Amino acid sequence: MEIGSFLELDLRESGEYFQSESIIRLNSARAGIYHAMRIYGCRKIYIPYYQCPTVSAFLRSKQIEIEYYHIDKEFEPLNVRQSENSVMLLVNYFGIMSMDKMQKMSEKYSNVIIDNSAAFYMSPLSGCLNVYSARKFFGVPDGCYVIGKNVNNYESEYRQDYSSDTASFLFKRIEYGCSSTYSDRMKNEHRIDESDILLMSDLTKALLSGINYESIAEKRRVNFLIAHRLFKEMNLIDPTVFMDQHNIPMVYPLVVKSKKLLDGLRENEIYTGRWWNSVLKLVSENSFESFLSNYMLPIPIDQRYKLNQIEYVYKTVVDLMDKYDED
Repeated sequence: MEIGSFLELDLRESGEYFQSESIIRLNSARAGIYHAMRIYGCRKIYIPYYQCPTVSAFLRSKQIEIEYYHIDKEFEPLNVRQSENSVMLLVNYFGIMSMDKMQKMSEKYSNVIIDNSAAFYMSPLSGCLNVYSARKFFGVPDGCYVIGKNVNNYESEYRQDYSSDTASFLFKRIEYGCSSTYSDRMKNEHRIDESDILLMSDLTKALLSGINYESIAEKRRVNFLIAHRLFKEMNLIDPTVFMDQHNIPMVYPLVVKSKKLLDGLRENEIYTGRWWNSVLKLVSENSFESFLSNYMLPIPIDQRYKLNQIEYVYKTVVDLMDKYDED
C-alpha cells in the first residue's frame, strides 16, 4: 500500500472550477505571484519565512526586493510595517484558514496577494489578487490561476507552456505505482523550476476541464475530518480552529515532536515530507517557523483515499511513535 506523493489523472466532465472573467491561467504559483506584483506595479514584497523557497528564488531572479516576516501561532504576520509601493503576501497555510480570517488579515495591508496554493477551493477575496495552484490538488503537470482586478494585463507578453513531454509520470503512476515513476515526476518539476512565467499548457487546461470538482472537494473534506478525529489527541496544533464549513484543505497538518517519524513512514510506503527545511537556516531555533519545519508532517487526505487508508496511516504513526519512545 502506497500513501502520499503526487496525484494521478482525474478524467471526468465538468468544466473548469473558476469561471471569473478577471482571471489569467499561468504555469505555476510562483509565476502567478510575480504576475500579481506586475499588476500592482511594485518591486518589493513582504513574504513569510515559512514559505516554499521556490517563490523567493523566482522573485529574486526577477530582481524583486524581498523582506521576510515571522508568523505567530495564529499563522498571522508579526510586526510588519509595510512600506509604500510594496506588496504583502498572505498565505492560506495548509488550506485551513477561513475566508473570514484571510479577509481580516488582508484589511491590515495594501496591495495584498493571497497565496491560496494550498486552498484551491477558497473563493477569491475582493480587493486582493488571489493565486491558486492546480497541481497541488489535481493530477496535472502544471497550472496556476490568478484572479482579481486587471489580471489580464501583460497576458499577451507571455509565451505558451507545453507540458506533454514531461507529463508521462501521470500515466506511468497508474501502471507502475509511485516509487517507480517518481524520477519521471521530478523531471516535470525540474521543467517548472527552469521555466519563466508562461501561459498554462493546453494539456493542463484540458485536464482541468474534465474534473469532478464537487466530488473531490467532498472527499477531501471528509478525509480531513477523519484525520482530525484520529490524530487530534497527539497533534500539538489544532488545525480546525481557523476553519469554517467551506474550507477544503490540501493536507492534514500533523505536528508531533519526532524527527524519526518521517523516515519510518517512508519505510512503510507512506510518502510525505517536511515542508521547507530551508527555513531552518533563516530563523532562530525557538521560532514558530522552526517548530513547524522540524515537526509538521502533511498527512495526505486527498481524493485517492478513504477511511481504511487514513486509519492505516494513523496506526503506522502510533506504532512508530511507540517504537521511538522505547528507543
